Amino acid sequence: MIHNYQYKKLTWIDLENPSAEEIKNAIESYSIPPSIARELMSPSLRPKVDLFDNFIYLILHFPSLRHGNFSEKKDQEIDFIIGKNFIITVRYDAIDPIYKIAKVLEVNAILDKESVGNHAGFLFYYMVKGMYESMESELALLVDSIVRAENNIFKGKEREMVTELSRLTRDILDFKRATSLHLSVLQSFESAGRKFFGESFEYHLRDIINEYYKVDNAIQGNIESIQELRDTNNALLSAKQNETMRILTIFAFLTLPFSVITGFFQMYTKDTPIIGMNNDWAYIMGGITVITLFLFIWAKEKKLL
Repeated sequence: MIHNYQYKKLTWIDLENPSAEEIKNAIESYSIPPSIARELMSPSLRPKVDLFDNFIYLILHFPSLRHGNFSEKKDQEIDFIIGKNFIITVRYDAIDPIYKIAKVLEVNAILDKESVGNHAGFLFYYMVKGMYESMESELALLVDSIVRAENNIFKGKEREMVTELSRLTRDILDFKRATSLHLSVLQSFESAGRKFFGESFEYHLRDIINEYYKVDNAIQGNIESIQELRDTNNALLSAKQNETMRILTIFAFLTLPFSVITGFFQMYTKDTPIIGMNNDWAYIMGGITVITLFLFIWAKEKKLL
């Protein structure tokens, strides 16, 4: 699917899940080499930056942005071909920030505003900035989930939070994995962008990297928070399990006389004492009670209970 946007002298061609014919039609007017066209046919494994005479080719991967629904784990790739007065984006999934920048272009074109910029580098700047802002929003939702998990941990729901903390860890690691190579790629793009668009564009190139740092700091902060909560949850869960084992051990200790004495009188030998006497059951139960009370008092004095 091809979407064409025109703003003053700038052209943006956006391709979503393109066919070979759509890619050919999109790039044939911009002297894009066939090697790039072949690369656009399918997702790439790693991000990269290539500087050509008339354009910059850039690949970035982003975590799947689903507004708090992290069931989809596939990274979202965007390929950028950035010329002086055109930009071509190729993506293989619906990406909300791309739609938002398209709406901004349409409004600016209607109102005849000058805020977008005078070359395609500005379009790339607003797109990537929008992607990072969307990631910050998703990470804020993740923070809310971390706070809810923290509250549940201290409400005695340690067992339930084991699974929840594992899910949160998986989600934040998806962000970390998808953005792990962004810094080196953006630094390479900064160098290429200064050569291609001039030194006047340096501020926007640096601002893109600053947006990345905001996201990276949020990711690292969430990772540390989740790890601390996991340690706390494990400590509370271990303490609860130890208390359970302590109670079971005390119960077994206090019932030991009953087991031993009743076992003794179950031998059915000819000379077993007490058995057959009047009130033999009361004597046996009284002896068990006395011994159990003695053990209970002894354990209390030794602070075992």
